Formats: sequence, C-alpha cells, structure tokens
Amino acid sequence: MKLFYLTIIIFAGYIGNCQPLEQGKKYLYYERLSSAEESFRQAIQQQPANGEAWYNLVKTYFMLNQPKLDFDTLLNAPAGISKDLFFRIAEGFSFIQKNSKDAAVAYFDNILKEKKKKNANIVAAIAWAQINSPNGNVNYAINILKNAIKKNKQNAELYVLLGDAWRKQFNGSEAFKAYQNAINEDKNYAVAYYRMGQIFLSQKNRAVYSDYFQKAVAADPDFSPAWYKLYIYEFNRDPAKAMTYYSNYSKNADHTIQTEYDMADLHYLNHEYDQAIARANSIIRSEGDSTQPRIYKLISYSLAGKKDTIGALKAMATYFKNEQDSNIISKDYETMSAYYSASPGQDSLAAVYLAKATTLEEDSTVLFNDYKKLANMAADRKDYQAQSHWLGKYCRENPNASNLDLFYWGIANYRIENYIKADTIFGMYIAKYPDQSFGYYWQAKSKALQDTSMSAGLAIPVYEKLVEVLNKDTTDENYKKWIIEAYGYLAAYAVNTVKDYAKAIGYFQQILTLDPENTMAKKYVDMLNKLIKDKGDSASETVKQNSN
Repeated sequence: MKLFYLTIIIFAGYIGNCQPLEQGKKYLYYERLSSAEESFRQAIQQQPANGEAWYNLVKTYFMLNQPKLDFDTLLNAPAGISKDLFFRIAEGFSFIQKNSKDAAVAYFDNILKEKKKKNANIVAAIAWAQINSPNGNVNYAINILKNAIKKNKQNAELYVLLGDAWRKQFNGSEAFKAYQNAINEDKNYAVAYYRMGQIFLSQKNRAVYSDYFQKAVAADPDFSPAWYKLYIYEFNRDPAKAMTYYSNYSKNADHTIQTEYDMADLHYLNHEYDQAIARANSIIRSEGDSTQPRIYKLISYSLAGKKDTIGALKAMATYFKNEQDSNIISKDYETMSAYYSASPGQDSLAAVYLAKATTLEEDSTVLFNDYKKLANMAADRKDYQAQSHWLGKYCRENPNASNLDLFYWGIANYRIENYIKADTIFGMYIAKYPDQSFGYYWQAKSKALQDTSMSAGLAIPVYEKLVEVLNKDTTDENYKKWIIEAYGYLAAYAVNTVKDYAKAIGYFQQILTLDPENTMAKKYVDMLNKLIKDKGDSASETVKQNSN
C-alpha cells in the first residue's frame, strides 16, 4: 500500500512538472508569445534537463524577434542535456541563424538517424527551424515532412508545416493542398484555416481571406491571430465590427500596452470620445515618458469630436512638442490649421500651419487643394502678395486650374502693382481662353500701367484686340463699359502720342454711338474739331504768306 501511494505521488509530481511545457506549447499555437516564454522558463526551472522546453524557449525568442536571447539561452543549459534530441535541434537552429546552412543540414541528418527518427514531433521541430529561419533549407524541410507524413497521415500539424514550406517557396497551390489535408484530418485545427487565409491575404483577395479567418475562429473561438486579422480587415470598413473582433482578440491574447493603444484607437473610430480620452490618459499615466506621442494626437482628435477646439489645440501642441520632426506628417499640420481656422482671430496661424503641411504633402490633389485654401485665406486678409504666391503654385502644372483661378492670380499681382507679372498671367489667360474678354481687358490695363506716358504704346494692340473680341459678342455683360474704356484709351493715344486728331475723333464717335449722352466724348470731339480747324487755318495762312 505504501509503495502504491508513493507511486501516485511521484506520477502526480511528474504531471505537474510537465504542465508548464504543454501549456507553453499551447500558448505558442495561439501566438501568445509572452505567456509561452514564461511557461517554458517555468518548465526549465522545474526540469532543467528537459530539452523540449529549451528548444521551445529558443523558438519563442526567435518568434519574438530577439535573436540574441535565442543564442544566449542555450549557453545556460546544463552540460548533461547535450544529447537530448530537442536540445540538439535548438543548436541546429542556431547554426542556421549563424549562416551555417550546410552544417545545420548535416547536424539535423544525424538527429534523424537516431532511433527516434520516426517521431513526428522531432521531424516537426526540425522542419519548423528550416522553414522559419531566413537561412533555412526549405527543400530539406519539404522532403523530411513528406516522409514523415507517409508514416503519420493523420497528423494535421505536419500538413500545416508542409503548407508553410510551400508558401516559403511561393507555391500557393501546393500550400493550399497541404492546408486542406490538415483540415481533412482535423476540422477544428484553426491554424490550417488561418494559413489558408494568409495565402489569399498575400493575393489581396479580401472576400476569400476574410472567409477563411472566419472559419478559423469558428473552428476555435480562442484562436486570437484570426480575430486580429478580422479586426484589421474591418478597421477602415466597419469600426463597430472591428471593435467586436478586437475584443475577441484581446480576450484570447497576451495583454500588452499595444492593446491599450489599439482600444483607444477603436473608441475614437466608433465616436466613443470619452472612452478614447480616458483610455489615452490611462496610457499616459502608465507609460510616462515612454508614451507614444501619437496618443496626444488621438486625444486632440477626440476633443475635436466633442467640439472642444481649445482642448484639441492644447493636446495637438503637446503632440508636436513630444513627436520627432521626422514622424510628423502633413495631416498633422492640416489639423492644426483647421483648429486655428475655427478659432476667432487665429487666421494667420491657420495659414502658417497649412503652409507647413504643403512642405510634406505628396498627394498632388491634396497639395493643390491646400494651395487654394491658402490663397483664399490670404485674400480674406487682403494679403495679395501671399494670394499671388499660393495661386501661382495652384495654377502651375495643375490641369484643374480654371479661368477664374488664372484671373484671380493675375488680379492679385495687379493689386500689388506687379504689372509685368500681371501682364504675363493675363497673357496666359488669353492663350487659354482667346474668346473671352477678361484676359484682354486686364492685360491691356497692366500694359497701360507699365507705359503711363503712352510713349511706347504697349497697351494699344491689346485694346484693339479687346474691341475686336467684344464686338463679336455684344451681349457680354462688360461690353459697353469696357469697349468705351478701350475707345477712350485708343483716342487718348491718338491725340497725345501720334497727334492723329481725326483718328481720335473716330474713336470718340464710336463712344457716342454707344452712349450718345457721353459728355466726355462730346467735349473732346468739339475740342479736336477746333484743333483741326485751327491747324487748317494756320496752314492756309502759311500758304498765302509764301505765295506773296
């Protein structure tokens, strides 16, 4: 009886010692890597000579992307473990990591020659090492897996590993077959559905890959990697669904600070602004100086969602204070500009931040839109110099720039008395819209102000063209006003520069035809007729004197 009792105690102790190892392997399956690491450390602490625990700890560090711990871990193993097959596989894995591919193959071959070479777990461990190492020999993994499957046809894990190997070879069709075989053997093997989803994810086939991720969680609701993929799938499509999926993911995954960040994002996307702010502030209290600066931006957006522009501005300012310049994007500056635009008396700061946004923006559509906004802001401030600057950027190389954009660009330069540039811009207008009167009118005025004495006659050809264009469409709303102005300028040039009074009278008579009561035209017609008469009388007297 005592001997039987002692056997019970020893057996129970052995089961207890094995629990952390089995639990760790389960965590690895669910990709709960932090929990897996802790379990394998417990297993090693309980059984320092357990080679499988050492192998899985090394594997976990590799999956955590901590290669230094991967290598250093083996140095702490007890000397007597060197003959354990799993421990030897871990060493072979280290060989691969150090680029000794051939040495690793030879090393693994020696392991497979041992009496346990038929052990599917040994084959699976070697195959995993070869498949997942950047320097692994995938063909070697495929060969040993095929041989192992012949003897273990119902082992779903081997089929999944074979599918992984084929995927590493970019052979999606063979990978699909292998995963399907795994499902045929075990319809609840979630990882097989998950891997199928990954095939179609790489092909960007949304409808199919989301379906397989759904099948994975239907097979095993605890399989958090598939929940995470579904969350990503719905993140920008349906925030409410994304929240549901992420909640299922977080219940079955290791909790990390990233979980808190993700939940804060989801609260914001679902317009749960108070929850988003509360979660964000909790992160700040927990992380302190390690807080990711973007959390202040999330607080800012959430406060803006609550119509608290002042609070949003303060939070965004904290973001700028803490974030590295290299991580700031154009949208950040655009957001600050929008906040200042909504704040009375802050128009100039709104323009400053929007101008900063244009230095980072790469999308030409957004960039041109920002240029237009800046031009409008400048116009509202009556800062025509700035308006000209931004409209110039907007109009150049912009196929969507309209005649109005060109017009306002030219007018801005006219207002700041940059008549040469205004002349050029209205010349562009004329070239693009030759049947419209606007370009001719404003180019003529710009040229006239470059030649105030009329000595060069710069504006004459343009005013003449303006008359021609206006006469083609007498319904033009500016017809009467502009054509009278054109005839008046042409008449003045004829009088003052070329002294052709008869021609000038002709222009004034054109004005009187349009506006019979035009006192200015009447006055100058009378004056010019008198000048011509006086000039004629003077010439006749000179002839008489010479004939005597």
